[in-house]
Amino acid sequence: MTPFVRILAFLFAVFAGQLSQTALAVPQDPVEADRIVAVVGTDVITYVELRSRLATALKQLQKQGTPLPPQDVLERQMLERLIMDRAQLQYAKDSGMRVDDTQLDQAIGRIAAGNKMTVPQFRAALEKDGVQYASFREEIRNEMIAVRLREREVDSKLVISDGEIDNYLANQAASGTSEEYQLAHILLRAPESASPEQLQKLRQRGEQALKRARAGENFAELTAAFSDAPDALQGGDLGFRPLSRLPGLYAEVAARLQAGEVSDLLRSSAGFHIVKLIGKRGGSDAASVQQTHARHILIRVNEVVSEGEARRKLESVRERIANGIDFAEQARLYSQDGSAAKGGDLGWLNPGDTVPEFEQAMNALKVNEVSPVVQSPFGMHLIQVLERREKDVSAERQRAVARQAIRERKLDEAYQDWLRQLRDRTYVENRLNEQ
Repeated sequence: MTPFVRILAFLFAVFAGQLSQTALAVPQDPVEADRIVAVVGTDVITYVELRSRLATALKQLQKQGTPLPPQDVLERQMLERLIMDRAQLQYAKDSGMRVDDTQLDQAIGRIAAGNKMTVPQFRAALEKDGVQYASFREEIRNEMIAVRLREREVDSKLVISDGEIDNYLANQAASGTSEEYQLAHILLRAPESASPEQLQKLRQRGEQALKRARAGENFAELTAAFSDAPDALQGGDLGFRPLSRLPGLYAEVAARLQAGEVSDLLRSSAGFHIVKLIGKRGGSDAASVQQTHARHILIRVNEVVSEGEARRKLESVRERIANGIDFAEQARLYSQDGSAAKGGDLGWLNPGDTVPEFEQAMNALKVNEVSPVVQSPFGMHLIQVLERREKDVSAERQRAVARQAIRERKLDEAYQDWLRQLRDRTYVENRLNEQ
């Protein structure tokens, strides 16, 4: 399951299972008139919007059995989440990123199919739970935009050197372990140009959270109350990962912790961190891998060429190929990729060598079949599979696995840095505590 599908599945769980506001226990005292609680760039967040999102989070926390932090703490955390969401959507809009209705319908169709429903049945299930279908569609659209934005701004810009791969393999050989670690974490994000006074205040807040964690308080509750990470309301759980796929700072600490132990207060460029080791388990390595020999034609999307124009151009190229024109010839003529001179030939690809959208579309093709137009962070593609083969684990495969592990570890760190920089350069006016 790709990260995008996992996100959509999670959204379905949230919206289909937790959005029924009629079941939320909200005091029926005099209702406060709506007001602006934050200004984000040229947009605003209202108190009604904040309360609606908070209702969803409360029901999710209650379902998980997580002890609830005080209401004002949850409001502050949810408002920060809304601010970050709005900042990303504004940035995406300003840079020309869109998700059209056709792409949105396809995504909702996949969600419905994943829940073994038709789209009409899925819509009826949502509305039965009090979820407006139009609102659900826009939430899915926004999530798709956020995922694509991360892939364009962070994922596609990562560079992994041969030296990093050599060091990774050497460390794996030296450790001789395939253990996986389940961590939960608290992040107290520091502004990029934080003053000594701000850092000291943040450190004191971190020390308060650490003291309470070591006193045995519920770590998920503390995460919801203190953490600025996107996973704060999910208890900060990172799931099981080998050390090689953890942020470097976390990996170094995790190896020294026993299950249930909490780290010291850690410092990084992103701010202050607290890590708890939930548990360990043994890992395993695959014995073989399926490789795919593929070629593609890429049209990049930019200020000059829109998504629609790129899609129409490739649909025209696909029609010519279907009528007998050679794929390689069309690639040499039209592809805006380094492989164009080779007729779009990408050679043998291992799992993880390409971005998820490309790999998912490629894996769905039969040999010699040409894909529909596929969108990725790099632009629009036509893909053709030439051959497939199973290959035993080898030095080449080990390097591919190493590259992917390093990539996943660096992605976490790079994404947090990017979010911090975006937050710092976005105009934000917090009015939550104004009377």
